Amino acid sequence: MTVLRLARSELKRMTGGLLPKLTILALTMVPLLYGAVYLYANWDPYGNLNQIDAALVVEDAGAQPANGPELQAGQKVADSLVQSHVFNWQRVTTTAEADAGVESGKYAFALKIPKDFSANLVSPGSFDAANQAMLNVTTNDANNYLLSTIVDKLTTAVHSTVAKEVGEETANQLLTGFGTIHASIVKASDGASQLADGVGKLSDGAATLHNGTSKLSSGASELLAGQNKLRDGANQLNGGAGQLSAGLTELKNKTASLPADSQKLADGAAQVAAGNAQLNARVQDVVGQLSAFDAGARDRVVASNARLVSAGVITQDQATKILADFDTAAASGPVTDAKAKISADAGQIQQLSDGSAAVSAGAAKLAGATPALTGAIGQASAGADQLSSGAATLAAGEQSAVNGTAALADGAAKLDDGAAQLASGAATAADGSRTLASELAKGAGKVPNPNDAQKSEVSKVIADPVAVNNVSQAKAGSYGAGLAPFFLTLSLWIGVFMLVQAMRPITQRALASNAPSWKIAVGGWLPFFVVSVLQASILTLVVDLGLGLNAAHPVWMWLFMLAAVMAFTALIQGIVALLGTPGKFVVLILLVLQLVSSGGTFPWQTTPMPLHVVHEIMPMGYVVTGMRHLIYGGDLSMIWPIVLGLLGYTVLGAALSTLAVRKHKFWTLKTLKPEIAV
Repeated sequence: MTVLRLARSELKRMTGGLLPKLTILALTMVPLLYGAVYLYANWDPYGNLNQIDAALVVEDAGAQPANGPELQAGQKVADSLVQSHVFNWQRVTTTAEADAGVESGKYAFALKIPKDFSANLVSPGSFDAANQAMLNVTTNDANNYLLSTIVDKLTTAVHSTVAKEVGEETANQLLTGFGTIHASIVKASDGASQLADGVGKLSDGAATLHNGTSKLSSGASELLAGQNKLRDGANQLNGGAGQLSAGLTELKNKTASLPADSQKLADGAAQVAAGNAQLNARVQDVVGQLSAFDAGARDRVVASNARLVSAGVITQDQATKILADFDTAAASGPVTDAKAKISADAGQIQQLSDGSAAVSAGAAKLAGATPALTGAIGQASAGADQLSSGAATLAAGEQSAVNGTAALADGAAKLDDGAAQLASGAATAADGSRTLASELAKGAGKVPNPNDAQKSEVSKVIADPVAVNNVSQAKAGSYGAGLAPFFLTLSLWIGVFMLVQAMRPITQRALASNAPSWKIAVGGWLPFFVVSVLQASILTLVVDLGLGLNAAHPVWMWLFMLAAVMAFTALIQGIVALLGTPGKFVVLILLVLQLVSSGGTFPWQTTPMPLHVVHEIMPMGYVVTGMRHLIYGGDLSMIWPIVLGLLGYTVLGAALSTLAVRKHKFWTLKTLKPEIAV
């Protein structure tokens, strides 16, 4: 008995009547119903979200930015959502109404834009009152669990769009502020340059002022020295004037009786003439006194005149006249004559008498001239008094002048110090102003001054600084295409699993033959493989042509699916052949384990660690990976190792089937009458 004859006999049995044929047809359609129908139902769910009712509440009151038109961000967001038709948005007046609709299931969810939405968007312009703008979303997992995830993606997109628009406007204002700052710094730099020029002139003027105040201070010091000398001279003049005044006063007092005395002298001269002997001795004495008086009087007059002339009381001409009058009076008087005569011939009484007469006459003349002399002495005394008073006033004035000059010198010294400090400070200020102007000019060059085009471009970058350049090496065209590798693989396993419900893994006739065990095992497997090939082929045609899967490698995908059903049929047929009815339960358990470990939806690495072992040893995970590469157009180098692995699973299934044949060739009571049959 050949392998093909064994397989043909089982197929004839399954197609011998109408009902078996319908059974084979139904079994052939099982993968189609499971895989294609499920993919059809979930082919593009995101494209039909516009059939879901969602509540939209806009309470935004708008806001007025510091610069720019009024912002109605909430209304703008609402209009954008309605126009996008992502959901069937229903505008609702109040938040309470929207929440009630979500709770009752009238609305799948509610998106609420609060009253302060726009105000919070513009709040970053005020650094002390910045608040985040909130979008309030109300969901209810009782309506649909996955809908919450979809809504999260929607609100995230809305958030990003609004944040980008507002951020772009804010960045534009910021860059405009940079331009204003740049212009202000340029003006400040120009002003600083002008300030530097002005302070430079101030520095030059301060230096000139310092030179002038230095000279003023030196002149004031010299003036103070001269004033001190003048004060000392005035004090000396005051002392001399006082002495002169005192001397002349004393002279005046002593000469006050001179006219009376000279008159008496004249009277006495007459009497002298009468007494020769006595007169001779007295005349000699008088001659000596007259000589001394004459010489002393003239010296005093000369000295007094000199002091008066020096003090400015009388002129030199007046002093000369007074001395001339005095000399005239002294030279032509009888005293001189008498003195001469008495000196010439003191022994001659007669001559003495004549001389006495002459003396009497001269004395009379002297008595007449003496009042003029005493008047002159009085005038000299009065002038000396005035000189003394003026000298005292001059001394006091000079002291005041010295005090004032000292104050002037002190003030000039302080002024000079201040001028020096001013000059130094002005020089420093000039250097600082030049540095300030230079640094402001440099700073102005570093502060951005973008034009409108640059502001627009940079604002977009600032508002959305990170862009994702998503390069997809292999991409599923739709949500259904993304699920296709998993559900196509799963439908192939389920299709084979359904075959063992109606087809026999090993025929009793074959077991009764003398054919080798491996031939019986392969003959029992081939019918499963043939029907599974039909299942895989029909499924491939429907999903490719009917659903529009548009696989990158459709032929290779079909051949790969044939390799998968080859391994699946071998494993399932071998397990059921070896274990019998309990083997079907084992196949079901293996199906469940592969459902959760193959990574059909979430990556298999996210499953618990024990399921990683299942993924590594079971074929479905590898088939799902290979299907993705063939459908999406990924790297095909890993297909061949998977195909070799599937051949290995096929060999394993054949080995199990061969072992089952050997086991079942020996019949037992359980073989004839099993405990349970499913």
